[in-house]
Formats: sequence, structure tokens, C-alpha cells
Amino acid sequence: MYTKKNYGFWMTFNWSKKPFIVGLIYSTALAVFTYFLEIRISIPWQPISVIGIAVAFYLGFKNNSSYDRTWEARKIWGGIVNSSRSFGAAVVSFIQGENAEDIKKELIYRHIAWLTALRFQLRLSRPWEHTEIRMNGLYSPEVCEAYTNKLDGEITMYLSPEEIKTLEGKTNMATQIMKNQSVRLQELKDLGYMEDFRHMELHHLMVSFYEDQGKSERIKNFPFPRQYASTALWLTMVFCAFVPFSLVDIFYERGGWVFWLFPVLSALIIWVFFLMEKIGDYSENPFEGTYNDVPISTIARGIEIDMREMINDANIPKQVETFNDFQM
Repeated sequence: MYTKKNYGFWMTFNWSKKPFIVGLIYSTALAVFTYFLEIRISIPWQPISVIGIAVAFYLGFKNNSSYDRTWEARKIWGGIVNSSRSFGAAVVSFIQGENAEDIKKELIYRHIAWLTALRFQLRLSRPWEHTEIRMNGLYSPEVCEAYTNKLDGEITMYLSPEEIKTLEGKTNMATQIMKNQSVRLQELKDLGYMEDFRHMELHHLMVSFYEDQGKSERIKNFPFPRQYASTALWLTMVFCAFVPFSLVDIFYERGGWVFWLFPVLSALIIWVFFLMEKIGDYSENPFEGTYNDVPISTIARGIEIDMREMINDANIPKQVETFNDFQM
């Protein structure tokens, strides 16, 4: 997530400059061919404008759908924030009896371990994601070795060695951690640390955590349908391929130096359409570990701080700092 008010123009242009450069070279070649060889290859601009309108509508649909995925992901993690705070407050007030403080700490630490495992799992790469521009592994664990080592290193702070050992080889570690939490709550209820009503309230929060995890996994594991994403790309390419041919006659008739504005304006139109396509393309996957992600690392750290402060814990970490004006 970018933390400043606006992306800078040159920052945006540098990210999307390839279509402009290719379009400029393409249009300049046509301009040179037309001006010096006096061979005019052009087509009427009216049918191309109709194609452009259709492409613009289609890109609008794609961008709206991509934004919906990102905003849904943010709402899901907003729900995790609310439920986590409720869980922490319930644990602090519900658990009573011998060693109550140690048990409260155990439950809250296990919840933080679940958050840690979940965000690591959501940042694993998928074939349809933009893995080439991930933020240098700072917030995006690589598959296999790095993922396992980094995750094990972090959850060691929150779970006992015995519990960590039971998680080895599990396909979905976050699911198993929450299962252990549910089992532990039942044990505490049987031991008299809470009565039925309070146990059921905590169980309802377990259900909400599983629901939010499942919703996050749905966005992560089911991409924006490839037929829609691919069609937007190919339609944009078709339209942009014809743009110079529909403009060359208009500028040629004016003559003089005005004609040489033709390649620049053609490249600008090509850039605008490809920029819209790229914005939608890079908004499809809100957990891929790139600059436009939902900042789940920052959100998870905020939850950790809130919950550990509820039990007056020591050595509470600070909020995640921005990196080059980004939070992840």
C-alpha cells in the first residue's frame, strides 16, 4: 500500500513506460515511411474510435472487478482486526482461575501465530501473479525453503516447541493452529476456567476467524478469470495497433512541423490505454507481495500490538515501518 497522497507522475510513467516507448517507435516508423516515401497507408479514424470506445468500456469493467477483489480483501482483514480485538478482550475477561494470566498469554500468542501463518501463506506465489516485482522478499516469502524457515522462525516466539512439532508437514498451518486453539478452549472449559456460555462466545469467534481465512484463501487461490483478463489485453493491443494508421492522414494534411506531433500523440494514446489495462492487471491479486497489496503485514502487527497490550506483555514490537513510502 502506497502511503503518500498520490503516485508521482514520473513514478507512474516509469512503471508503465514500455507501451509508450514501443508506441513511439512504431508511430515514428510510420511517420517516416509516410513523410519521406510519400506512401500513405491509413484507415478512417471513425471505425477505430468505435473500437476504442468498446475497449474503454471493457477496461472499465475489468478495473472495477479488480478493485472489488482488492477492496473485498481489505474488508476481510478489517473483519479480522475487529474479531481479534473482541477475542483478546473476551480472553482477558472470561478466563478465571489458577494460572489464568499464563493461559491468557498462551491463547493470545497462539492467535498471533495464526495471523503469522496466514499472512505467510497468503504471500506464497501463484502462477498468475506478478512475482517479478515483489518487494525483494521483505514481506513476500519465497516458496519452499525461505517460506518454511522464515515462518518457523517467527511462530517460535508464540508457540511451544511441542505444538510446533505437531504442525510439521501440515498442508495448511494456519488451519491447524486455529484447530489447536479450539481444542484448547474446550479443555479450559472442561477444567472450569469458563462456563458454557462464555465458551460458546469464544467458539463463535473461532468460526469467524475460519470464515475470514477462507475468504482470503478464495481470493488468493482463485484468480480473476483468465478469459476476462486476457481479452482486455488482446483488445487493447488490437486497438493500439491501429491507432497510428487512423491518425496519420489527419496530421499529414496539416503539413509542416505539426505532422511530427503525430508519433508523440499516437504514443500517448497507446500509453493511456495500456496504463488502464496495467492498473487493472496489478489490482487483481491483493496478496501477491507487490506495491499495491492490502497491507496485511502492517495490519497483523497492529493486531499483535493491541492484543499483547491487553495482557500488559513485555517487549511489544513497534508498528511496521514504511519502506520507500510503502506498507505491506
